[in-house]
Amino acid sequence: MDQASPQCMDDAQLFAHQQERLPKVVVHFPVTPGATLTWRVEADSTLDVKGARLWLTRICSPYDHWIAPGQTFQLQRGERIWVSADGDRAAQVSLTYALPAKGGIFKRWLTRLACLSLGPPTPR
Repeated sequence: MDQASPQCMDDAQLFAHQQERLPKVVVHFPVTPGATLTWRVEADSTLDVKGARLWLTRICSPYDHWIAPGQTFQLQRGERIWVSADGDRAAQVSLTYALPAKGGIFKRWLTRLACLSLGPPTPR
């Protein structure tokens, strides 16, 4: 038994059928010079910038971020962000996220608990 069976699959193949393939939503919008947009992120998202450099700040971070054209930035569900174009050109922004899976209230609560990284209860 020094060799693995040819029927064995690696973890990625083994669990690939269990992961739901959800459609992605892409929202495109311009950020004009002098305007500041704000919103609360409803789902884990990727922000992609084209055109001009974008200024981004988050309520949960003491730092400002300058995102150059062609760069992406990961946003987490629940955070509030502010964005503004740098300079006299408009920034073209794309926001990409997966549609949330449909599930019951029990599944949603389990997902929320998993996001808190509390782990299993420990015996006392």
